[in-house]
Amino acid sequence: MEASVILPILKKKLAFLSGGKDRRSGLILTIPLCLEQTNMDELSVTLDYLLSIPSEKCKARGFTVIVDGRKSQWNVVKTVVLMLQNVVPAEVSLVCVVKPDEFWDKKVTHFCFWKEKDRLGFEVILVSANKLTRYIEPCQLTEDFGGSLTYDHMDWLNKRLVFEKFTKESTSLLDELALINNGSDKGSQQEKERSVDLNFLPSVDPETVLQTGHELLSELQQRRFNGSDGGVSWSPMDDELLAQPQVMKLLDSLREQYTRYQEVCRQRSKRTQLEEIQQKVMQVVNWLEGPGSEQLRAQWGIGDSIRASQALQQKHEEIESQHSEWFAVYVELNQQIAALLNAGDEEDLVELKSLQQQLSDVCYRQASQLEFRQNLLQAALEFHGVAQDLSQQLDGLLGMLCVDVAPADGASIQQTLKLLEEKLKSVDVGLQGLREKGQGLLDQISNQASWAYGKDVTIENKENVDHIQGVMEDMQLRKQRCEDMVDVRRLKMLQMVQLFKCEEDAAQAVEWLSELLDALLKTHIRLGDDAQETKVLLEKHRKFVDVAQSTYDYGRQLLQATVVLCQSLRCTSRSSGDTLPRLNRVWKQFTIASEERVHRLEMAIAFHSNAEKILQDCPEEPEAINDEEQFDEIEAVGKSLLDRLTVPVVYPDGTEQYFGSPSDMASTAEHIRDRMKLDGRPARWKTSEEYHLL
Repeated sequence: MEASVILPILKKKLAFLSGGKDRRSGLILTIPLCLEQTNMDELSVTLDYLLSIPSEKCKARGFTVIVDGRKSQWNVVKTVVLMLQNVVPAEVSLVCVVKPDEFWDKKVTHFCFWKEKDRLGFEVILVSANKLTRYIEPCQLTEDFGGSLTYDHMDWLNKRLVFEKFTKESTSLLDELALINNGSDKGSQQEKERSVDLNFLPSVDPETVLQTGHELLSELQQRRFNGSDGGVSWSPMDDELLAQPQVMKLLDSLREQYTRYQEVCRQRSKRTQLEEIQQKVMQVVNWLEGPGSEQLRAQWGIGDSIRASQALQQKHEEIESQHSEWFAVYVELNQQIAALLNAGDEEDLVELKSLQQQLSDVCYRQASQLEFRQNLLQAALEFHGVAQDLSQQLDGLLGMLCVDVAPADGASIQQTLKLLEEKLKSVDVGLQGLREKGQGLLDQISNQASWAYGKDVTIENKENVDHIQGVMEDMQLRKQRCEDMVDVRRLKMLQMVQLFKCEEDAAQAVEWLSELLDALLKTHIRLGDDAQETKVLLEKHRKFVDVAQSTYDYGRQLLQATVVLCQSLRCTSRSSGDTLPRLNRVWKQFTIASEERVHRLEMAIAFHSNAEKILQDCPEEPEAINDEEQFDEIEAVGKSLLDRLTVPVVYPDGTEQYFGSPSDMASTAEHIRDRMKLDGRPARWKTSEEYHLL
C-alpha cells in the first residue's frame, strides 16, 4: 500500500508513528480519537499502512499503542481496542488508553478490559495523561502527552511520500537499468544486433532519481543528528521506521547500475555513431562511384574551339561544385573517424580503419579524375587558343600576300619585305607553339587509362586525337601555302628592289654623264702652249671620253635590265619613257662637244707643229724666212683655229653652248695670236686678228 493512494485518509491523522519507543524499544503507535465519530474502516486502513512500515525485527519487539480517548466516548475506545486484536494482535504488547478528565465508570471499564485480557492477547491499561510517563519515558512522548518529542504529521507525511516515490521510482529504474545492462552484456553479435531495436531510455531520468534520493538521504541524516528546533534528537524516519538504510542501499544500487548504464549508453552511442559514420561513408562512396562517376563518363570531349572548350570547362566546374559538397562531407567524416581512432577502442579499430581507407581511396580517385579532367580541358583551351592565334596570323599573312604590291620606292619595298619576313617568322613560332601544345595534349590523352572514367575510352580518345592532329595538319598546310606565296612575293619584291635600284643607278649615270658634259664645256678649254702639251691634252681628253663612254654604257645596261625586270614583273617602268631619252640626249650632247674639243685640239697641234717647224728652221731670225707658203699655211691654220674658238657647240635640239667663259676664250685667242707673232708676220696677222674680232 502506498501513501499516495490513501493520502486523504492519512492526512486525517487517525493514527501515527511518532518515532518514540517504550522501555522495551518497541515502537509507540498513537491513535488520537476526536469528538467526531471515527471511521473504523479508515482507521483500519491507516493502521494497516503504518504497521507495514517497520521492519520485521522492529515488529518483533512489539508495539505500545496509545489510544487517546480524552476527546472520545468509551464505546469508541472499546471498539478501537477490540479492533487492534484483528489488526495487530501479535505485535501489540501494551495498550495505554488515556482517559479523559471526566472519569468513566471505573468498574465498567476495568471489568470489561480485565475480562477481555486473555482473549485480546495484550494488556490494556487506563491511564491519565500525566501518569503516562510511568510506562513511557517523557522524551519518547509527544507534547500532547506532556513529553518532549516533536512530531509534525504533515512533515512526516510529505517525507513519506517522497520516500515512497523515490523507492518506487528507484526500484522500477533499477529493474529497467538491470534489463538494459544485462541485455547489453550478451556476448553474441546476433543478440547485440537484436538489442539495437530495444528502447534504451529508462522511463524516468536516472539523474533526477539520484538527486531526489541524495536530497532525501541528506534530509534524513540532518534531522537525525541535529534534531528539530533544538530539541532532543529525533528522526521521523529512523533506522527501522523510515528505512534509511534502504535509501542508502537503493542509492548504491542505482549508482552501480547507472554507471553501468552510462557505459552501455557510451558503447551504444559509439556504436550508433559508428553506424552513422558507416552510413554516411557509404552515401559518399555510392554517390562518387555512381552519379559522380556517371557525370565524368559523360564528359570526355575537349571541344573543337575556344568557346566549346570554355563551355566544357564551365560544365566541369559545375561537376566540381557538386563533388565539393561530398568532399566536405568526406573531410568531416575523416575527422570523426580520426577522433574515434584516437579513442583507442581496439574492437572498432579494424572497422574504422577499413572505412577510412575505403573512403579515402574513393575520394582520392575521384579527385584525381576531376584534376585530370580539369588539366585536360585547360590544355585543350590553350591548344585552341594557340590554334586561333595562328589562324589569325595566317589570315593576316594571306591577306597581305593577296594585296598587289605597289610601292613608291625601294625603301618601302624593303620595309614591306621586312614586315613580310617578320610575319612569316611569327607564323613559324606560332606553329611550333601549336605543335608543342598539341603534343602535350596528346601525351595527356595517351596517359588517360581506362580507370580514369571507369570505362574504355579508346573511341573517345581517338576522336580527340584525330581532331588535334587534324588541326595541326591543317595549320601546317596553310603555313606551307603561305610560305610558297611568300617565296613568290619575296622574289617579286626583290626584283622590284632591283628594278628601283637599276632605275636609280641609271638616273645616276645620266647625272654623271651630265656632270662630265658640264666639266667638258667649263674646264676643258686649254689648247696647250706647244704641240707636245696639246698632244697630252688630246690624250687626256680621249681618256675622259672613255670614262663618259663607260658611264653611258653602264646607264644603257641598267636601262636594259630595267626593261627585262619590267617584263618579268609585268609592269611599266618609268625609265623607258624618261631616263633613256635623257641618257641618249646627254650622250649626244657630250659626243658633239667631245668631237668639237678633238677638232680644236687637232687644229692646235697642227698650228703648233708648223709654228715650231719654222722656229726650228731659223730660231734666231724668223723674219728671215722667205717661204711664203709656210707662213700662209700657219696663217690659215691659226685663222681657222681662231674662228673655231668663236663658234659655239650646236646641239641637235638647236641649243648652243660655248667652251668656257668669254674671258677664257679671249685668253686662249690671245695666246694663239702671240704665237703667230713669233712666226714673223705680225702685221698681216694683225689684220687677220682684226678680221676675226669683227
